[in-house]
Amino acid sequence: MKKMAAPASEIELLGAGGEPVDFRRTVASHGVADLPPNRIDEEAWTLELTLSLHGKGPRTVLVSEGRTGYANIRVLSGGATPARLRSAVAHVLRLDEDLSPFYEAAAADPELAWVTTGAGRMIRSPTVFEEVVKTICTTNCTWSATVRMVSALVQHLGEPAPGAAEGPFGRAFPTPEAMAAADVSFYKDVARAGYRGQYLQSLAASVVSGDLDLEVLGRTSAEELPDDEVAAQLLALPGVGPYATAHIMMLLGRYSRLILDSWTRPKYLRVSGARQAKDTTIERRFRRYGPYAGLAFWLYLTRDWVAEGGSA
Repeated sequence: MKKMAAPASEIELLGAGGEPVDFRRTVASHGVADLPPNRIDEEAWTLELTLSLHGKGPRTVLVSEGRTGYANIRVLSGGATPARLRSAVAHVLRLDEDLSPFYEAAAADPELAWVTTGAGRMIRSPTVFEEVVKTICTTNCTWSATVRMVSALVQHLGEPAPGAAEGPFGRAFPTPEAMAAADVSFYKDVARAGYRGQYLQSLAASVVSGDLDLEVLGRTSAEELPDDEVAAQLLALPGVGPYATAHIMMLLGRYSRLILDSWTRPKYLRVSGARQAKDTTIERRFRRYGPYAGLAFWLYLTRDWVAEGGSA
């Protein structure tokens, strides 16, 4: 007999300041959100997640649009209490973040006023470790290489949820312990991570030994730990340069840095209609947003990722 999926649970799509959350804009917020163990379907507008629930092991869930103002959560494998699942999904959807100050600033900008209907919430991973590893895998390579590396890490080192099939889906992102224990040949021949292999193994080993606490960066406020200090700590990590630092900070909800790279610079010229623009010119355009400058820049570039009216 075919096993039926568990009934759906609902989660309200509201930010911490009571602001609306656009589910489609959140699902399509950035490309790294679609790397394993996540899987996004922009035709059905669903987000598949395999999450490690403490004491329960990995569970795979499907998050989809629900009635107005809500999303549905359906368990695909394993089991957990609805409250625990809602908490885990709310973390990924970043529902604990208050974007109302950003919306207030954007409302006065004709080119960004559209975001106030619920855009700007960046999908985040369950751990900062996962954000850092995935970002390192995006540096100095094609997107297909990034997908290959991350897929190999998840498929071969990630703990499977009950009934997981072969491949990178249905498995949790690997723990630091699993990545530290993998030998050099795995990173070279299986993940084909190139020079990044040494960085990834070293990073994981530092976390396992206790010499490095990445998770504190995800739970400490800007008042307790200013952005400049977070940036300095990230730049000290193996394989993390200025681009990767800005990228990781964005995924941590630290939006003061603009992600300036080989994709964002040309996209800015296309969107703005400018023939050329120095980085300082681009930064000046978004300076009015203060701690949200990087988020404003990102949304300015990615408005076309979801068509007006909600279709892809």
